[in-house]
Amino acid sequence: MTDYYEILEVPRNATAEEIKKGYRKKALQFHPDKNPGDAKAEKRFKEVSEAYEVLSDEKKRQIYDRYGKEALQGGAGGGPGMQGFSSMDEALRTFMGAFGMGGGGGETIFDFFGGGDFRGQESSRGARQGASKRVNITISFEEAARGTDKELAVSNYVACSTCNGKGSSNPKSVKTCSQCNGRGQVFEQRGFFNMTTGCPTCHGEGKVITDPCKNCRGQGVVKEKQHVKVHIPAGVDSGMRLKMNGHGDAGQNGGPAGDLYVFITVESHELFEREGNDILLDVPVSFTEAALGTKKEVPSLFNHTCRITIPEGTQNGKIFRVTGEGFPNVHGHGRGDLLISIFVETPTGLNESQKELLRQFGETEGINNLPKRKGFLDKIKEFFN
Repeated sequence: MTDYYEILEVPRNATAEEIKKGYRKKALQFHPDKNPGDAKAEKRFKEVSEAYEVLSDEKKRQIYDRYGKEALQGGAGGGPGMQGFSSMDEALRTFMGAFGMGGGGGETIFDFFGGGDFRGQESSRGARQGASKRVNITISFEEAARGTDKELAVSNYVACSTCNGKGSSNPKSVKTCSQCNGRGQVFEQRGFFNMTTGCPTCHGEGKVITDPCKNCRGQGVVKEKQHVKVHIPAGVDSGMRLKMNGHGDAGQNGGPAGDLYVFITVESHELFEREGNDILLDVPVSFTEAALGTKKEVPSLFNHTCRITIPEGTQNGKIFRVTGEGFPNVHGHGRGDLLISIFVETPTGLNESQKELLRQFGETEGINNLPKRKGFLDKIKEFFN
């Protein structure tokens, strides 16, 4: 049977109320809780849910009336009902919506036809871990390279020292909730189904405090500023985070404390840049130094200098590598290198005597002294030949 009106047993000119009434009748007839283990009933339940999904939506119903079911497939009408209900969850959500149950969300539990808790939910009164916290910290480039220790001020909820986290210093004042009898849940019968919700009196805890602690007002926790020492290992980079176990809010009902997550930002450096675990350094040299060669003392991040030899004819952009002078790997697997990039500066503000010397040099300069220019000119000749 593929006609949605026939599935719900309503006329094609049925009103919205008649469609809902027809759906409710059929949905109750074929509901899985009323027909356990019946595959045919489950199939019919999905069919009536799909029919209602279409006919209860005015826009989808118009498309269906004019073009048929095929026009709604593949997303033309939108929604899961247009392609058939592939899972029982989708059909049950439609069922709960039609009966004003809010789609099954939240902490409410429904027991259809008195058959036990529907997709039972654990009571909230068990031990619960405290909330985790996040802090942001900014460190210098040097601190990231060498590692450092920091002290953070964090406001956390901690167990009340007056009542030892119990909410009351008088054990006799902690009593079983009379409304839920300690279950943390209350049950309510509504027609053919039962509804289970968290107890409004004890808020799901299963107990009430008649003489609450004056320090924490019965909450068992108080807010307190704590100082946490954090070791930041060498090699960290921006975007990394450290996890401090147990430095979040205190747990409830004997649960463990939450964690503290430290998110790291590393400041930039005026000389150095970072690429992975390598450190990049631009070193300017004069035209004469690059042409004749020279030795240079260059700075290192680790409180000493490195001596490099720049050979004759060094070109702009040449990179020299100093092994082991980069960032240590944060996991302890070796360290990076210092990469020195040569930047050949063109002199400016020359006096007349200097210009004349360069003119004389230019007259003696041959093409073989300029390897890149020679290669470029050779390629130009090949291009035009």
